[in-house]
Amino acid sequence: MAESDPTLGYLTRKDTEVKLPRPTRVKNKTPAPIQITAEQILREARERQEAEIRPPKQKITDSTELADYRLRKRKEYEDLIRRVRWNIGVWVKYAQWEESQKDFNRARSVWERALEVDYRNHTLWLKYAEMEMKNKFINHARNVWDRAVSLLPRIDQLWYKYIHMEEMLGNIAGARQIFERWMSWTPDQQGWLSYIKFELRYNEIDRARGIYERFVLCHPRVSAWIKFAKFEMKNGEVARARAVYEQAVQKLADDEEAEILFVAFAEFEERCKETERARCIYKFALDHIPKGRAEDLYRKFVAFEKQYGDREGIEDAIVGKRRFQYEDEVRKNPLNYDSWFDYIRLEESVGNKARTREVYERAIANVPPAEEKRYWQRYIYLWINYALYEELDAQDMERTRDVYRYVSFH
Repeated sequence: MAESDPTLGYLTRKDTEVKLPRPTRVKNKTPAPIQITAEQILREARERQEAEIRPPKQKITDSTELADYRLRKRKEYEDLIRRVRWNIGVWVKYAQWEESQKDFNRARSVWERALEVDYRNHTLWLKYAEMEMKNKFINHARNVWDRAVSLLPRIDQLWYKYIHMEEMLGNIAGARQIFERWMSWTPDQQGWLSYIKFELRYNEIDRARGIYERFVLCHPRVSAWIKFAKFEMKNGEVARARAVYEQAVQKLADDEEAEILFVAFAEFEERCKETERARCIYKFALDHIPKGRAEDLYRKFVAFEKQYGDREGIEDAIVGKRRFQYEDEVRKNPLNYDSWFDYIRLEESVGNKARTREVYERAIANVPPAEEKRYWQRYIYLWINYALYEELDAQDMERTRDVYRYVSFH
């Protein structure tokens, strides 16, 4: 007799052993003549699936049954809310169900309770107001929108919907008043542009102009000023448009996007057939904008000169473009003396003595970093060329002596 384990009571180890079925060995491993695909298996499983059991449709025949149904549904929703009070979707379904029962006071009560849970959720405000509008409770809707924009003034969608409702009702003065409330919160550019479009829809040009003036003060950016100028141009106010551009140049001449402003201003003058004005704007811009940001400006200027300029103007534009390229090269590597030589030759060919001397002075200021001959060979030639330029081209003997004297002492 097998010994019993004290932990197993009267059972022996043999009685408690789990016998697993022996794995069946597949003798024939050749593929079956008819193959079954996964698609067939799934289709067959779907066909054999039993139909979903749905509760029978309940037909309410009298007011007592209706009251019982409503009481049961309300109890379900209230129980659900007690469990997941933070779930806004449950509140929305509850309120919409009350609305479907045409019990609007109860629906409002549900919305108000939901807002107490999370008034920062703008979706709640939107759905609440939509319920009031859909059922034509206009004053109630106004009240909801007014509270929404007071509590969440940075949610643009609330302002847009509120204004849209007033505009659809034909209350233009009310919509304008809402826009003014919104503008006091200094919204983004799109908010201001919506206000301007609103005024233009009702052909209020002067009002739109006043809004543009406030807009560029609130958002003093190049794009805002250009929109203002284009607005004036569209309304045929050429003098006003020019004044806008001039004001923008005074305020934003040193801005990072100043290049875009100058190009827009020059193209405006070009459309007005004021080619001399446009040329002056291009030259002023090229003198004031750093070379690293003026690439597009040079390209536009060259194209402008090719279209409107004479031979001398075209040559100046091309020289300016090459000057820009050399400036870029020497900025990247100030010890690249070959680039300095090319830059100096360009200025010598133009014949501007002051510019040529300035480039020479800038070039010789870049002293080689080490005392090796290969570094100093090209640098010495800069001094020699400078002295020869002063002697032969500029014919200024005093400056030539100064150059030689400086080299001999250093």
